[in-house]
Amino acid sequence: MLDEHHAQGREELAAYRALDGYQPLSGADELLTEVDASGLVGRGGAAFPLAVKLRAVRENGRIAGGTTVIANGEEGEPASIKDRWLLRNRPHLILDGLRLAAAVVEAKHVYVYVSDADAARSIEAALSELDALPLGGVTVEVRMVEPGYVAGEETAAVRALNGGPAKPTDKPPRPFEEGVGGLPTLVSNVETLANLPYLQRHGAAAFRSQGTSLSPGTFLATITGAGRPPVLYELPHGLPFTELLALHGVSSGEVRGALMGGYFAGLLNERVLRTTLDHETFRGLGSGLGCGAISVLTDDCPVAVAASVLAYFDRENAGQCGSCFNGTAAMAAVAGALRDNVATTEDLDRLRRWSVVLRGRGACATLDAATNVAATLLDQFPDEVRRHLGGSCRSCATGAFRADRPYQAEPLRSA
Repeated sequence: MLDEHHAQGREELAAYRALDGYQPLSGADELLTEVDASGLVGRGGAAFPLAVKLRAVRENGRIAGGTTVIANGEEGEPASIKDRWLLRNRPHLILDGLRLAAAVVEAKHVYVYVSDADAARSIEAALSELDALPLGGVTVEVRMVEPGYVAGEETAAVRALNGGPAKPTDKPPRPFEEGVGGLPTLVSNVETLANLPYLQRHGAAAFRSQGTSLSPGTFLATITGAGRPPVLYELPHGLPFTELLALHGVSSGEVRGALMGGYFAGLLNERVLRTTLDHETFRGLGSGLGCGAISVLTDDCPVAVAASVLAYFDRENAGQCGSCFNGTAAMAAVAGALRDNVATTEDLDRLRRWSVVLRGRGACATLDAATNVAATLLDQFPDEVRRHLGGSCRSCATGAFRADRPYQAEPLRSA
């Protein structure tokens, strides 16, 4: 999907058709079989099997009398740029995947949900090049919302399209049960949908020729940190982390850890150097690949990094759930005090307790992300934590890392 040609700007219809885009669909059932066999999982962060979602929405839709699909491009994760890159540069690839998903779940009206104005303009321009035939009669509506960390959560997307604020709602019902307009709704990340045209043309075996058995195919990785500009790579799952570092021009000897999955999966220490880039490996370490955003830590102090991320969660939570509103604030306060060398051991005891008891609360995963950051800081970097208790962190001696949006992935160049 990502190459030098496509990095030059928005791909127009003629160029996409030259790559065999918008091929007629011989059968929705056959495509669903290929999706199932491919093992394709969502690229938005949760890594949920797409075939399972497709089947559930279609089955519920046949009972409810209709379905819809949301191509979710509201990339609220500041450390990721992959969705915006696809929307801006390869809009027809996304629309092609969207029409295939719509065919499988038998939807007639679908949405492209974004918060990036350039992305919206790109999709609108692509739609203006099309008539109804390539989309199989499916109508596509582009919806813009204000950007926010929680705005891309699936129930927040449904709520926004139903006329409410782009904030999460309690579950159940989940969108595959009852979504936009009360209909069963497939909410799928745009990168996930962008894999469907490949599966239609080449099949599951070709898709599985790269990656691992449990994490097949390639994925888009946004790499930030290490004093280098953000770069977007298309990588095969299973690539050794050290090979990514070499590609990015970073020496393994400089690396003290990484912030994984954007901000969601928390911190990993130097063990990250022995990993491969797949979901099963990171799950085994209590971490996650998530949306494919990785921030490499070199001379940044993990305590200061965690404090910045937790402060971001404190500002960006939806303000709806008391456990999240108060919990993120409390954890951010302790992490900030630790960074500033004024925390106590009692503060750290409270932080550790909160990182356990607050997990799983609230309407969305923001609080889980915050607890992940707090827990992994304490578990992965105990020496750095002790140094901050004693006020002796050399990394912070000339100024601790502070950022409102840590490792924000703009500006971007592609590779």
